[in-house]
Amino acid sequence: MATDHIRYDVLARDALRGVLRRVLSDAAEHGLPGEHHFFITFLSTAEGVKLSPRLLAQYPEEMTVILQHQFWDLVVTEDRFEVGLSFGGIPERLVVPFNAIKSFFDPSVQFGLQFDPSESASEAPAANLPAVAAPSAVAVPSPPAASPAPEHQDEPGKPSEGAEVVRLDRFRKK
Repeated sequence: MATDHIRYDVLARDALRGVLRRVLSDAAEHGLPGEHHFFITFLSTAEGVKLSPRLLAQYPEEMTVILQHQFWDLVVTEDRFEVGLSFGGIPERLVVPFNAIKSFFDPSVQFGLQFDPSESASEAPAANLPAVAAPSAVAVPSPPAASPAPEHQDEPGKPSEGAEVVRLDRFRKK
């Protein structure tokens, strides 16, 4: 197999993280339009993630937050987002670098992005990166309407039997 000197996998991953940045920036500036809301799963101990010791003890590996009705002071920069959320009635400030994010899902329109945990765990310079799968777009059904979405959870949304994961590497030449 030929060596990919251009690193299309890195370019695709960065472009899809740019989608997250843009969506969160728009939400920070204008609020969430319509029924849009976001499930964001990230690695709790990734470099740059800032959680209270209480939340880190409760979610030692990964955490999913939901940005819907009760969040405040959403700030988006080039490499991370910061947001205020309430957990058990206690306000918290979270800082999450984009490279710590494992998945993003907007159930209102069945749109999701999933990032390979190996690429989220560490961001090495492109020349030193091992070959990894590119991020994939995921179609995941929304949670049942009868159960209200929790403000946070420790299990990421799992695709149901009917969902199809479309991996970008499917279209690469082998």
